Amino acid sequence: MGGTKIAGALVAGDGRLLVRARRATPAREDGATVMGAVAAVLGELLRSPLWPRVRAVGIGSAGPVDAVAGTVSPVNVPGWRGFPLVAEVARHTGGLPVVLVGDGVAMTAAEHWQGAARGRDNALCMVVSTGVGGGLVLGGRLHAGSTGNAGHIGHISVDLDGAPCPCGARGCVERIASGPNIARRAVADGWRPGPDGDASAEAVAVAARAGDPVALASFARAAQALAAGIAATAALVEIEVAVIGGGVAGAGDVLFGPLRSRLRDYATLSFASGVEVLPARLGSDAGLVGAAAAAAGSVGLWGTSAAG
Repeated sequence: MGGTKIAGALVAGDGRLLVRARRATPAREDGATVMGAVAAVLGELLRSPLWPRVRAVGIGSAGPVDAVAGTVSPVNVPGWRGFPLVAEVARHTGGLPVVLVGDGVAMTAAEHWQGAARGRDNALCMVVSTGVGGGLVLGGRLHAGSTGNAGHIGHISVDLDGAPCPCGARGCVERIASGPNIARRAVADGWRPGPDGDASAEAVAVAARAGDPVALASFARAAQALAAGIAATAALVEIEVAVIGGGVAGAGDVLFGPLRSRLRDYATLSFASGVEVLPARLGSDAGLVGAAAAAAGSVGLWGTSAAG
């Protein structure tokens, strides 16, 4: 569940996605309309002949989430504040066990189980897209925290007097490094889209790869914010690797080059200076695989190292 799309899948015990469904998120509509889109995705899955084999339902949602209360309040979906998503999903799925985690935690579960963080005992995994989410693996196990939000690096402040963030704080990593903010900053600083009018972060990335100085500067600023957040996390919990996925990560070296360079400026302590920065491997499927892994681990279905 994100600010741009709602995706669903039936996931096998080996991580294969057997059936898929997707809807655009009506993010600016009221809560009932957003839930209607979720129900449409669930309806497609329910109609699959494989549905009777489903044992549990996992939700990876843009945050913040409250796994204890079963509610979500995505910053980019204003119609949902304290929305009882777990209860609503359970109602639509016949009372199956429903497990809720933040979208960054779901991506982390997937990357630790099958992706770039596999075999690492301590990792930060990040989703850099419409927003910036994250999750942690500590001591070899997924660390979701009591409410399902642990590792939410997007709302660490890295610019104490920076621009207000929709979360209510100032200078958050998300306010600087998310796709919409990369694009917004580039346009504000004089970058102009091409004849097709595409003013997205992807278009800025194309311009940056072509050498446009304003586009490069906007990605460099995003990389600096990400580096500061990763370094702070490394100092706090001694991670070995930071795995970055999401649409913005698709920019490749335009993002990863300055990110690795700036990380050396921030992660200076001996126990933090060796953090690797790697691109995620599971792409757009990470949230689905990870939500399934978190749910299956929580109810004891799979023996994945991602569960915990």
